[in-house]
Amino acid sequence: MLERIIDAHIHLDIYKPDEQSLILGEMEASGVDALISVSNHLLSAQKNLQLARYDSRIKPAIGFHPEQPLPSDEEVADLLALIDNHQDEMTAVGEVGLPYYSRQEGKADKREAYMAILRMFIQKAVELDKPVVLHAIYDDAPVVCDLLEKHSSIKAHFHWFKGDARTVERMARNGYFVSVTPDIVYKEKTRKLVRQYPLEKMMVETDGPWSFEGIFDGKMTHPDMIRRSIYEMAMIKRIPLQLVYDRLYENTSWFYGV
Repeated sequence: MLERIIDAHIHLDIYKPDEQSLILGEMEASGVDALISVSNHLLSAQKNLQLARYDSRIKPAIGFHPEQPLPSDEEVADLLALIDNHQDEMTAVGEVGLPYYSRQEGKADKREAYMAILRMFIQKAVELDKPVVLHAIYDDAPVVCDLLEKHSSIKAHFHWFKGDARTVERMARNGYFVSVTPDIVYKEKTRKLVRQYPLEKMMVETDGPWSFEGIFDGKMTHPDMIRRSIYEMAMIKRIPLQLVYDRLYENTSWFYGV
């Protein structure tokens, strides 16, 4: 019998309908108990809520992905209202954060405006006692830590995290969670993070439909890829594979209440 797993971060709404059907149809055989499906914007959030009504194994999060043009005040208000109106259906606030990649490309020069939006979503997560799913990497991560540290009780998940050792230590000290993707197979930065971060504060994800290289080249990103990630984590940390499976499942179940 396969060990049970949870994909802690996936954009299920972005997959094509036939790909969604394939993933959902194979979840049981793949040993996948739940998908934390994060949202990019208002329409994305509405789609994730619809998917969750269709299949209860889909756990929707509502937020605004920062690697896109600033939303209008109306869209932010609509997203916050959607969170209020569907708080019992949603698992978390996310994906939210700061636009690192867009800023590097010169497409997002209003960092303060993105920060103002992020503050609103963090405050909403605190208000509703929901976890927050964060896109905050490299030099954005310490800034986001500053925002989070004003709310000691918040449950924060930095997905596919990349950053310096000092920030990693700070996040671990604060009890924040991180998750790793299948790029652990070929990315030394991800392997280094796994060596540094406590297993008790880790999860695994695909960030699908984002595609991967190496042994995954040309393949549709599927939650069962997580199994290779877990194997690599066990090897890196020199911990028995079954213990890593059990701990990651417990972490994700507790964090997201699934």
